[in-house]
Amino acid sequence: MIFAHRVAGLALVMAALTPAIAFADGKSLFLDNCSACHQPTGKGVPGAFPALAGSAFVQGDPKIVMTTVLNGRAGMPSFKDDLSDADLSAILTYVRSSWGNKAAAVKPADVAAARAAAKAVAKGRGLQAH
Repeated sequence: MIFAHRVAGLALVMAALTPAIAFADGKSLFLDNCSACHQPTGKGVPGAFPALAGSAFVQGDPKIVMTTVLNGRAGMPSFKDDLSDADLSAILTYVRSSWGNKAAAVKPADVAAARAAAKAVAKGRGLQAH
């Protein structure tokens, strides 16, 4: 009984720490993978790389943001083959809650679903012999 109580207590402590750990990992992953273009401040480079700080896009529909990061867009590289679902969720959670942004966290399962949906998008059919 005492053991079960301690395990439950430890689970509560770990649950409380998880967002802080994810935030810290998200920050380091952002600095390693995104800050060269978007800058450590999230302010981007005017005319070249968009600001993430105060961005309505970043704080908007998380599915669109996840798809953009997975597949790239307008010169932004694709990260679908380079970063795990957990890494991408940590980065997106960091970006969506930093520099004054106030958007909900992104879970690894959300990224996995976006990744699966992107793979399921119908591809153009070529000519087929009949």
